[in-house]
Amino acid sequence: MLQQYKNILAPVDGSKTTDVVLDRAIEVAKRNDTHLDILNVLEVNQFSDTYGGAVSGDVIYKLSEDVQHRLEELKKKAEDAGVKDVSVHIRFGNPKPVIAREFPADHKNELIMIGSTGLNALERLMVGSVATYVSRNAICDVLIVKPEKK
Repeated sequence: MLQQYKNILAPVDGSKTTDVVLDRAIEVAKRNDTHLDILNVLEVNQFSDTYGGAVSGDVIYKLSEDVQHRLEELKKKAEDAGVKDVSVHIRFGNPKPVIAREFPADHKNELIMIGSTGLNALERLMVGSVATYVSRNAICDVLIVKPEKK
């Protein structure tokens, strides 16, 4: 029997894989005639750790404003491609538990479509892959989207 997803989550981080993830999520959302949530998780702690806590509320506000603008562009892209029901979201916190459990629990997502990597090799070694964590700990199905081969 074919799985029918009613609510899909596409977490994006602005990396090279964002467009690939969104394109695949759009395809699946159209095929299932379903709701699509586009999520960006801002990890504010990474800024305060890096800059010794010197990040002001103004900087965080500007960053979230920029992210919101980019998410609106991605929403328009999905709508222009034929997805009828799209929402965009910004969450603050650690992307791993937010994407794997917290957001899907709040929004009743049945499928998470996540890029295989948004980090370079050193970052993956240091903090671990968000995709790996999500695939192991998610409360719903996960589809790992691979970047296109050149």
